[in-house]
Amino acid sequence: MLDFRIIFVSIMALILNLETATTNCSVSIAKDGKTLAIKEHDTPNYSHSEQLHVFIETVLAEAAISLTEIDAVAVSKGPGSYTGLRIGVSAAKGLCFSLDIPLISISTLRSMAAQADLSTARYIIPLLDARRMEVYSRVFDARLKEVRETRAEIIDVQSFEKYTNSGKVLLMGSGAAKCKELLTHENLSYNLDVVPSASQMSKISFEKYLSSDFQDLAYFEPYYLKDFMIQTKKKKTR
Repeated sequence: MLDFRIIFVSIMALILNLETATTNCSVSIAKDGKTLAIKEHDTPNYSHSEQLHVFIETVLAEAAISLTEIDAVAVSKGPGSYTGLRIGVSAAKGLCFSLDIPLISISTLRSMAAQADLSTARYIIPLLDARRMEVYSRVFDARLKEVRETRAEIIDVQSFEKYTNSGKVLLMGSGAAKCKELLTHENLSYNLDVVPSASQMSKISFEKYLSSDFQDLAYFEPYYLKDFMIQTKKKKTR
């Protein structure tokens, strides 16, 4: 009689998570999806270029992990600030190239949605502030499955009506502030304090690592969603 034995393979991973898509510069180091250390600072001055590498050194030191021990780098891919995204992706790519490890990208809005109390709403809608009355938004159900893809949209009185008419809806993040005066449906609730954070990236990045959901280092670019507009001064006419 043949002796069949089941062999269980345990996959462990140390992943460095970088979040720079908004005003919050956030870095975490995680083991098997659990955050070991995190360092972040939310400031409207966008000091990511000065803080990011310092924060990386800080979390590694706090977790007593050397840079050469990490198995992958995860970066928030956007949408968000053009400059912030460029800084985060450039740092992540540089580390992956030098250490010869994979790059993982995570939707900024997906990691924001992970901060929600899923028992309070049928739909979770994270929103990031864009220009004027415009926001970046994405719709999830109470199991954090995507219901509607990421969009750049202008908020009006009919925004998200399809969802508020069918159940409780949680609007969260900086873009939700633009909705509060216009959208007053009884099914709506708000959490304006949510910012993208590397703490929520830990579990998601580990799941992606297990499924080998990696990016091509040579071709990966942040998800800007809209073209970056550079304003130039108009030339004076004589």
